[in-house]
Amino acid sequence: MQAIAAFRPRWLAATIALAMAIAIALAAVAGVRARSGVEYVTAPVVQQTLVQNVTASGTVNPQNNISVGTQVSGTISSIYVDYNSKVKRGQVLARLDPSTFAAQLDQAAGSLAQAQAQAAQAQANADAAASGVSVAAANSEAGRAAVAAAQAGVGKAQAMLTLAQKTQWRDSALLSQGYVAQSLVDTDRSNVAQDAADVATAQAAVAQAQAQAQASAATVGQNGSTAQAQSAAAQAAGAAIESARAMVQQDQLNLGHSVITSPVDGTVVARDVSVGQTVAASLQTPTLFAIAQDLTKMQVDINVAEPDIGNVKAGDTTGFTVLAYPNRIFRGTVAEVRINPQTVNNVVTYDVVVRVDNRDGALLPGMTANASIDVASAKNALVVPIASLQWNSHADRGTPGSAATPAQSPWGSTQSAASGNAVTSGEGGSLFVERDGGLLVRVPVQVVLATSTQAAVTPVQPAELNSGDRVVVASSNGARGSRSAAGSARAPAGVAPLGGSTRGIH
Repeated sequence: MQAIAAFRPRWLAATIALAMAIAIALAAVAGVRARSGVEYVTAPVVQQTLVQNVTASGTVNPQNNISVGTQVSGTISSIYVDYNSKVKRGQVLARLDPSTFAAQLDQAAGSLAQAQAQAAQAQANADAAASGVSVAAANSEAGRAAVAAAQAGVGKAQAMLTLAQKTQWRDSALLSQGYVAQSLVDTDRSNVAQDAADVATAQAAVAQAQAQAQASAATVGQNGSTAQAQSAAAQAAGAAIESARAMVQQDQLNLGHSVITSPVDGTVVARDVSVGQTVAASLQTPTLFAIAQDLTKMQVDINVAEPDIGNVKAGDTTGFTVLAYPNRIFRGTVAEVRINPQTVNNVVTYDVVVRVDNRDGALLPGMTANASIDVASAKNALVVPIASLQWNSHADRGTPGSAATPAQSPWGSTQSAASGNAVTSGEGGSLFVERDGGLLVRVPVQVVLATSTQAAVTPVQPAELNSGDRVVVASSNGARGSRSAAGSARAPAGVAPLGGSTRGIH
């Protein structure tokens, strides 16, 4: 009997261990059966289009807003438009007092006339100097000709002197032979003396002509220098004319700029001046009017936070509301993502420009827009709550919806991979699907697209998940077998849109 009593506990322990092994095997094959006293919150799998969006706020502005200023300083004498005025290109908006500009223009015109008169006088002097050069050149040529003539006269006188000397010598020889009279020899001597005097006179004439020629040449150089000086003075006077003419043109422009005109067709949205106000155009041009070129085409400048800007691209569809029309959703398209960052309180944002059609004129400049940018979508996909991907059979079920809390940042809640049960697009995951009889079956899936509350998934085995299947999103401890306790269990945040429900499993 003692042997039987000793064997009975070992037999009982072996039987219990075998039963537990069989139960574990059945659970692995058929799924995880709900434990007694645990109630599961389930939600249906829905086949629909899931859209991932980025939410942010911004301001409605005209696509092309022109600031009209003034290039000159003065006092506003007249204003012809006001807020909401429709204007055409070239239309006069306002006028500055033109008296100062007109006086400056008259002064510049007088300076131009004076410069022109001085230029005319300088040109006349230059012409006279040029004529003096010509006269001096002619005199120089005449002097050179006189020198040549004088030199020819010297040659002639020298030849006559030589002839007279030979005649005297010949007649003197004939006189000694008694063939000629003494008077003839005396005449020959007189002719020699006369010709020698003529030679001396001719040589003096040459010297005089050479001196006059040198003087004429010097006069040519002097007149040339004078002509160059007068020509330079005439050029300077011409430059003074151009300078005075430029001043006239500048003053004419200033007088023209005293009339403020519209550069485009549009609508006046701001008027920053009044009659009698003085505006000063110095380093920064003062703004007088703001004109929206076309209010039927607006844009929304949305400040998108740094964690979301990587998902936004040109062409994304955007919906937004404004406080003036809280029940109306306006539609637009992202035109550009500006890479100029803005940092406020250590939060970095980027300007995303959304173009909007405003043909009905409902949107006004300056309205605050709460926008939602569609950055990705999954069409005709199997959609489940995020909580169903975060729940697992080993999680603490003491509180409904035991999903991990997303990480916090200056921009609010972010679903980053660093947070415990965060779900991101492109990763793998598991769902627990409730089958007939209350069994839970683990279904591996691939996350196609994830938002803050829902996810589009694709089962690894297509037949394992279908629209209408119910997936576990949370579990809780309730009264055993009590349907009312199960019905009172809450679904976690984000399950409601899919119509979640609870069921008790026994």
